Amino acid sequence: MKKIIIATDYSAEAENAADFAAAVAKEQGHELILFNYSEISIHVLNARVSGSAIDEMLEIYHDNVNKAAQALSKKYNVKVTPFLASGNFYESLVACINQFEAAAVVMGMANRSVEQDLLGNTTTATIHKLQFPILAIPITTKYQGIHKILFACDMEKGVEDKVLENIHEIATAFGATVEVLYVNDKIEELLQIEEAEHVAIDKSLSGINYYYKNILSRKVINAIQDEINEAGADLLIMAPYKYGFWDSIVHRSKTRMMASGNNVPLLSLPS
Repeated sequence: MKKIIIATDYSAEAENAADFAAAVAKEQGHELILFNYSEISIHVLNARVSGSAIDEMLEIYHDNVNKAAQALSKKYNVKVTPFLASGNFYESLVACINQFEAAAVVMGMANRSVEQDLLGNTTTATIHKLQFPILAIPITTKYQGIHKILFACDMEKGVEDKVLENIHEIATAFGATVEVLYVNDKIEELLQIEEAEHVAIDKSLSGINYYYKNILSRKVINAIQDEINEAGADLLIMAPYKYGFWDSIVHRSKTRMMASGNNVPLLSLPS
């Protein structure tokens, strides 16, 4: 049994992500932690509001997250533990992860917009800041099982065993088939890397259904998005890298586009 954190601000995209995570938890027998970050407005603090008034506001925040956790638990018949945080968002989220020894954090994604492409949002920022599995759920995505996983990777840089072990575990739990996708702009590298890197991947993914697909393209993002549709993927998994041709994946604006522009969940597995 794993513990999964759902980060919520009660927005439409957060509520959809909570429903998605709860449906998975019910199917897989996991527990949920409903994480809500609420802070007292700086304007309230500057107004020198009394301590009792602030306590009343905090009590309202506690009631809200408790009621939301109870409602989600009742709807899906899963255990949901409320967690109210304040102060620094990322530090609070890390503290929650450590306290519950969570396996992943689930966050919602709103519809893509120009503003998101330029500025990003809390979900895409969290993917960059935390070296931890983050599952981003698009607002239009409903859970209907995970049958096909698209793992977009950089074989030139290699894939760490830990990432492959996580993919093997996920595919086994859902009975899913994995497509290992590699996009490169040089045909020579596609041919050279294929044999050597396949040996390591074959060893780690042994026992599940998987296959490879290489695509020659300079437009990595577009190639992955096209393959999501062609393969009928239910989940996209990526392990961000720091250098090389796949800089287009790691670069903040590109990652924001990948996360917010998808119609399937994106699971970021740190290398």
